[in-house]
Amino acid sequence: MKYFNESDIQALNHIYKINLINSCSGYKSANLIGSVSQDGKENVAVFSSVTHIGSSPAILGFFLRPTTVIRNTYENLKATGYYTINHIHKTIISDAHHTSAKYDASISEFDVTNLEAEYKPEFKAPFVKHAPVQLAMEFVEEYDIKANNTILVIGKVVGLYVNDHLIEEDGFINLSKAEVAAINGLDGYAVPETKTRFGYQRPKALEIKN
Repeated sequence: MKYFNESDIQALNHIYKINLINSCSGYKSANLIGSVSQDGKENVAVFSSVTHIGSSPAILGFFLRPTTVIRNTYENLKATGYYTINHIHKTIISDAHHTSAKYDASISEFDVTNLEAEYKPEFKAPFVKHAPVQLAMEFVEEYDIKANNTILVIGKVVGLYVNDHLIEEDGFINLSKAEVAAINGLDGYAVPETKTRFGYQRPKALEIKN
């Protein structure tokens, strides 16, 4: 097994290092975050850092790189207070990944890919049409991560749209039925398959030995 200590990691070639560290944490969620500026310019961008924060209230977070350059998603959601989270599925992986390209704020990623914007009643931000799971999000708060100048954005789920056949009797959303993708590192995509589920676990009754 190859071993890297802290000094080894810092000395690595830049591209090798970011690929290594971005992939060592394992598979991550693959989502498109949709937003719109105050003057109506749409934006959609791929994110692999969306994470569950809590269920009651329903809160999700995602991380943003340092805002030393313009981050259109961040600027839009701070200006309007709303954004969407849309699951990436197998048939849109290529277009979804292309949204990582750094376009000027005047250019919408919806216009340079085959992704289509979709609007729901009484919600300002665009969803990604045909995404099997779509979340309407309201900005709540943010936290500065001093270690690397990133930002943790916290949002509240104010609307949830799920394709009917994905929801099982106990509320579990079976993403494998929709061929929802996951991201390995920065640019590796996989389509996971649900093999089994385990119920809520409780401690086993232990037999005390004399």
